[in-house]
Amino acid sequence: MREQANLGGMKSIQFERPVEFLRAQILRPFSALADFLYPPACSVCGISTGGHRGLCAKCWSGIRFIERPFCEVLGIPFSHDLGAGILSAEAIANPPPFDRLRSAATHDHAVRDLVHGLKYRDRTDLAPMMAGWMLRASDGAVESCDALIPVPLHRTRMLARKFNQAAELARHMASLSGKPLLAATLIRVKRTSQQVGLGAKAREDNVRGAFAITKGCENEVFGKRIVLVDDVYTTGATVAAASRTLRKAGAADITVLTFARALSEPI
Repeated sequence: MREQANLGGMKSIQFERPVEFLRAQILRPFSALADFLYPPACSVCGISTGGHRGLCAKCWSGIRFIERPFCEVLGIPFSHDLGAGILSAEAIANPPPFDRLRSAATHDHAVRDLVHGLKYRDRTDLAPMMAGWMLRASDGAVESCDALIPVPLHRTRMLARKFNQAAELARHMASLSGKPLLAATLIRVKRTSQQVGLGAKAREDNVRGAFAITKGCENEVFGKRIVLVDDVYTTGATVAAASRTLRKAGAADITVLTFARALSEPI
């Protein structure tokens, strides 16, 4: 399908294949009915908008996307450009077990609401939009990777929550990028406490030894470029523990990709 501008300044759609035109005609009344029953609204505040899976102007203006210049390892944004390849003091003093971290936006305002909506209010309809933002923020890591692996939940928490938000994000990114999704390769073998409210040291102790590679899946990791997917990066304890497990299994390159990143002011 391609778009052409008409004389009135509006865009008309020209279908390259008859099947696309037929599909559009069949789906049009159903789309109209869906819009009538569920009018397009902002994914954060619920105010009416022009389309589904979007944000209103006020919520959109409150999002702080993480863009260069930033630390090439930890993705911490700098207040001004310090030159190519510059690392933050944190990355130099405490090198992480992964190769790089990339996140779409800072964990505040509308972004926090989106994370909470997906994670705690079963708003799985938000995952496609969030995954699209993550794909753009991946800095080419998804394009060059061999597979996407979500940070797993323990089976007891999975039963209680019914779905894994990291896996939902990874699933939609795999669909958008065409990259393999290895949803069962990395497993959580230790039932950890909730990380919310714990300090950095307590979080690290909580997830130590929490992950393992599923027996028989070692070849899916060995020598591969992996993108490890999670919803939020806070202290990094969870993704660090998961990365150590992947590295021990022979992963050649590990990019941690999250939707949001807890962050103070730019350096």
